[in-house]
Parts: sequence; structure tokens; C-alpha cells
Amino acid sequence: MPSALYNREILRLAASIPHAGRLAAPQGSAERRSPVCGSRVTVDVMLDAEGRVTALGQEVSACALGQAAASLMGAHALGTTVAELAAARDALSGFLAGRREDVGTWPGLDALAVARGFPARHPSILLAFEAVAEAAARAAAATPQPSGAMR
Repeated sequence: MPSALYNREILRLAASIPHAGRLAAPQGSAERRSPVCGSRVTVDVMLDAEGRVTALGQEVSACALGQAAASLMGAHALGTTVAELAAARDALSGFLAGRREDVGTWPGLDALAVARGFPARHPSILLAFEAVAEAAARAAAATPQPSGAMR
């Protein structure tokens, strides 16, 4: 694997994953695994009455790229909605697959652009975003909605 793929920024992100560890009583949880490399990410979330993430926990066992993606997800997930998490997942997936030219609006995802040409790494990169979107959707489905609330 070329050293440019595992550059200083990727390694810095991989070494600083925020919200490490599981939540004691999450409203929603999801685990995603990559069949290609065996990477695994489990995400727990809590949502407020407006459907925004108020607490996040994540357990990450992945390559440096998967860890870097989990770091970026965790750094900016608090305060986001279920729809924003799904949009970030879809934008990153579309970028990696070549269906769009930008990584979307999630802060820092441009650091992962170096991996676009390495399709075998894409599943690991997507794990954290897939897991957080799924966990938030599960939390939203399990939480009673105030009238007029949108998720």
C-alpha cells in the first residue's frame, strides 16, 4: 500500500478517535463490519426531543482509514440530525464510488480523498458513517415524537 494512502493526516486522525467506548443505555445502536478486511465499528447514540445527537459512543476495530473516518464522524456528530447523518453517509459513499466529485459538507472528509482510488478500502472507510446513520435512525424510530417534530 503506497505511503501516500496512510499519510500524516490519516494517521493523526486514526490516533484521535473521539467518543471512544460504548454508551451505558443508548437509544440506538448499530454495528457494521467490512467483509473485505474484517474491520468493525459499533456506534451508540442518544437523541434529544428534536432528533439531534446528544451523546455518542463508538467502538472501532479497523485499519487506519476506518479509524480516521470514525474520528471525523465522531468529531462532528454531536448536534446533527438523523437526516444529516444519512446525507453524510450517502455523500461519502457517492464520492468513493465515483458518483460525485466532492465528499459533501461533513467537515474534514476531504482528508479521505486519497483513498478514492483504492476500492478495497472503501468498505472500512464507510463503516462509521453507516453505523451512526443506522444507530440514529433506530433511536429516532424508538423515541416518541413531539407533534410537529421532523427527523
